[in-house]
Amino acid sequence: MNAPASAWTTPDLCDLHPDVLVAEPLFRHYGGQTRFQGAIVTVRCFEDNSRVRELAATPGAGRVLVVDGQGSLRHALLGDQIAAAAARNGWAGVLIHGCVRDVDMLATLPLGVLALAACPRKTDKRGLGEVDVPVNFAGVAFVPGHWLYADDNGVLVAPLPLAGNS
Repeated sequence: MNAPASAWTTPDLCDLHPDVLVAEPLFRHYGGQTRFQGAIVTVRCFEDNSRVRELAATPGAGRVLVVDGQGSLRHALLGDQIAAAAARNGWAGVLIHGCVRDVDMLATLPLGVLALAACPRKTDKRGLGEVDVPVNFAGVAFVPGHWLYADDNGVLVAPLPLAGNS
């Protein structure tokens, strides 16, 4: 089954590609796009979104920023300003193993945003974090350059773009 790009779903992709990795259903949609896909760029950080801010200001080229905030629920790693920059710069989406804030504004942006929860507290800016390193959470290894697919049914990860999504 070859569905048009606008019609793919993660269940269809799972049916077509049974070996695809499926993330545990931990995430909630916060962005204005609930279906997004793209090559993965990773950040590993803990309660410091300095690297997230830096990457959002660069050309996204339809990629997805995967942020391993180590599950912290004490500070938001993404807010309206960084998300707006990501949308302006062509990022397809952001998946955060942590929190977001400014959720009313995030919902208006043409950006996919998935996170564990919302938290009103911003992070400290200490310039910490690692970029383009493999990260593991939700039962999945997120590897830079691999592909992420997300919709209302879940999050998938594959080493290459999946046939049946275009």
